[in-house]
Amino acid sequence: QVQLVESGGGLVQAGGSLRLSCAGSGRTFSRYAMGWFRQVPGKEREFVAVIDSGGAGTAYAGSVKGRFTVSRDNAKNTVYLQMSSLKPEDTAVYYCASGPYSSSSRSYDYWGQGTQVTVSS
Repeated sequence: QVQLVESGGGLVQAGGSLRLSCAGSGRTFSRYAMGWFRQVPGKEREFVAVIDSGGAGTAYAGSVKGRFTVSRDNAKNTVYLQMSSLKPEDTAVYYCASGPYSSSSRSYDYWGQGTQVTVSS
């Protein structure tokens, strides 16, 4: 059974930083790309970032490029999302997902339960 568990969310002031982690199990972690998405109530899940299986290739949504960095440690079966210069509009539930290298949420097979990030102004 594949499990993805996010952690690291919380409340932070605008301009601050947070690092999210996503630990995977039940699947050969290093074979798959890992994506980060976010969602606010009443809106569709939004692409944030993706990293390829080896960690060399990354892509970001325009709204977070230059502020967020995705990385992974395949020895620890963990992917990270370092978020800096946070803005109130970054407030959302953040999800990690395992699957092909894609910015489309429909492409991913497995999802974590999500972690809340709240940025106060």
